[in-house]
Amino acid sequence: MIGVVIPAHDEAAHVGTAVAAARRAALHPALAGEAVQILVVADACRDDTAALAAAGGALTLVLSARNVGLARHAGARLLLAAGARWLAFTDADSTVADDWLAEQLGLQCDAVCGCVWVADWQAHGERAALLAQAFAAQYCPVDGHRHIHGANLGLSADAYRRVGGFPALASSEDVALVQALEAAGIVVAYSARPRVWTSARTDHRAPLGFGDALRRLSGALQLPQVGEAAA
Repeated sequence: MIGVVIPAHDEAAHVGTAVAAARRAALHPALAGEAVQILVVADACRDDTAALAAAGGALTLVLSARNVGLARHAGARLLLAAGARWLAFTDADSTVADDWLAEQLGLQCDAVCGCVWVADWQAHGERAALLAQAFAAQYCPVDGHRHIHGANLGLSADAYRRVGGFPALASSEDVALVQALEAAGIVVAYSARPRVWTSARTDHRAPLGFGDALRRLSGALQLPQVGEAAA
């Protein structure tokens, strides 16, 4: 069985789309009908995240930790106990490609770090076009990249158990896990083949995650003067 873990904190506006995308990925013909369990870990939610995830066909686990590392690890432990041989992780504000799971497994490695693409920059208003250009200039979604995203990560059950799983960190838990994998001598494939589209929203959840990186990049931009074209 393949397990998909989606941590969520007050994600009622997005979780339905995330679950629907994961369900499409679970039906890819390259998986040859292997069972896929999708689990949304609703962590300290004050909205209908859990109910909407369940309505979309996902299993749900409710926590009150307000810690993404703990949420990912709790979801992983539940799916490992259910017999998962592979664990794939994404986020509730992200949309995986239909071949996401097939591409992760097709790399035939013990761990896979994928890239992310931004679905919509409009949340950044007048800075949107410049921010998109600045991001494209420094982020290269190609094979051999060194990006690490909890929104696009997969690994075998054996590799996960070997390093003890995600640490209890409120951010950068994905980086810590991958560093532990590499320190243990586990081969990590940095590939652009597994694709995930994620949000550029400004009300991001993780204090030092992808959304915060975009905020800092946006703050460094120089807006054109009135009458000037954006370079």
